[in-house]
Amino acid sequence: MKALLHVAWRSALNRRGTLALVMLSIALATALLLALERLRADVRDGFSQAVSGTDLVVGARTGPVPLMLYAVFRVGGATNNIGMDSVRALAQHRSVAWVVPISLGDSHRGFPVVGTSTGYFEHFAYGDRQPLVLAQGRAFAGTLDGLYEAVLGAEVARELGYRLGDRITLSHGLGAALAAGHDDKPFTVVGVLAATGTPVDRSVHVSLQAIEAIHLDWAGGAPMPGLRIPAEAARKFDLEPKAVTAALVGLKTRAAVFNVQRWVNDYEAEPLTAVLPGVALDELWQLIAVGERSLLAVSALVALVSLASLVAVVLAGLNERRRELAVLRAVGAGPRHVLALLAVEGALVTLAGALLGAAVAALAVWTAGPLVQQQFGITLRAAAPTLPQWGLFGAVLAAGMLASLVPGWRAYRLSLADGLSPRT
Repeated sequence: MKALLHVAWRSALNRRGTLALVMLSIALATALLLALERLRADVRDGFSQAVSGTDLVVGARTGPVPLMLYAVFRVGGATNNIGMDSVRALAQHRSVAWVVPISLGDSHRGFPVVGTSTGYFEHFAYGDRQPLVLAQGRAFAGTLDGLYEAVLGAEVARELGYRLGDRITLSHGLGAALAAGHDDKPFTVVGVLAATGTPVDRSVHVSLQAIEAIHLDWAGGAPMPGLRIPAEAARKFDLEPKAVTAALVGLKTRAAVFNVQRWVNDYEAEPLTAVLPGVALDELWQLIAVGERSLLAVSALVALVSLASLVAVVLAGLNERRRELAVLRAVGAGPRHVLALLAVEGALVTLAGALLGAAVAALAVWTAGPLVQQQFGITLRAAAPTLPQWGLFGAVLAAGMLASLVPGWRAYRLSLADGLSPRT
C-alpha cells in the first residue's frame, strides 16, 4: 500500500497543473457547502433565539405565527389590540413574574417604533438569555419629564447616523414615504443599544406614554382637523395607555406555562391568545425553510460539477497514460493495482481539495463574521464543525472516491497489449 501511495503521489506531481485546478474547484465547492451550512445553522439559531427568557407572548385572538411575526419580528400587522385591563389582570396572576407590554404601528424612516415600558430593558433577552446592553447613553426615563425620549437599535443608529442628543420625529404607520408624520412632537435620542442580531437592532424604542401623547390629536389613523395639541401641553393629559399590541410574559416557574396559557386562552373579558415563543418560532421556520434547502441544493450541484470535472480530467488523461499504465502492468502490477492507483490518486486530490475548502470556509466565517453581523444582523460563530458539516465533508470525500473509480474501471479494462502497441 505504501508503494501504491508513493506511485500515486509521483504520478499526481507529474500532472500537478491540471490536478491543481481540479483541486481548487473541489475546494471552492466544499467551502461553499460548509459556509452555507454554517450560515444556515447560525441563521436558524439567531431566528429561534430572537427572544429568550420570555415564556409567553400574549396578543389578540389570532394564530401563533402571525402573532410572533408582528410582536417579535415587526412583520405584518396586528389583527387587534388588547386592553390594558387584561394586561394588568395577567400581571396579577400568581404564576406571572413580569409583564412587558408593547405597542406597535408607528415608524421612523422605515424602521418600526416600539412603545413599551422600562421593564423592557430589564426583562427582554435574546440568544442564550443575553440581556439588552446600552452601547451609549441610557434607557428612556418613562416619566412625564422624559416623555419624548427614544432609545435606538444598533442598526437604526448606524444606518441613519444618529448620535446621542439628536432629534427625531415619528411617522404614523409603517410606510416610510407615505406615512403621516408626528412632526410637532420630536423625540431626543438618549440611548443606543448594542447590536443583538435580532429585530431589536432595527427598532426605535419609546415609552407607552409617548405613544399616547403623539396620538392625542389623532382619530381613526388620521389627525383631527382643527385640533393640534402642542408637545408640552400633552403632559397635562392622562397618558396611561388604554390598549397595546401585545405583551411579553415571564413566569415564576416554567412548570406553570401551560396553566397560564390556558388561563389566557379562556380569558372571558376579551379574546386573547398566548403562544410559546419556541413552538411558534419552530412552526414559522418550517414555512421559510425551503429557502435554506434551495441554497444547499445549489451548493450540492456545484460540488457535483467539481467532482465531474475530476472524472473528466482523469479520463482525458488516460489516453496519454496508456503507455505508463501498460509499463506498470508489464513489471507485475495487476489490473486491480491499476484500479487502486487511479482511485487513490483521485481520493488524494479530493481530500486535498476538501481540506483546503474547509480551511477557506472557516477563514471566511472568522473574517466575515463581524461584517455580516454589522450589515445584516446575522451572528456567524467561528466554532467547531457541527455534525451536519462533518456529514457534508464526508459526503464530498465519499463522492470524490466513488467518482475516481470511474476512470479506474476504465483503466482496469485496458489490456497490456493495448498500451504497448504503437497507435497509428
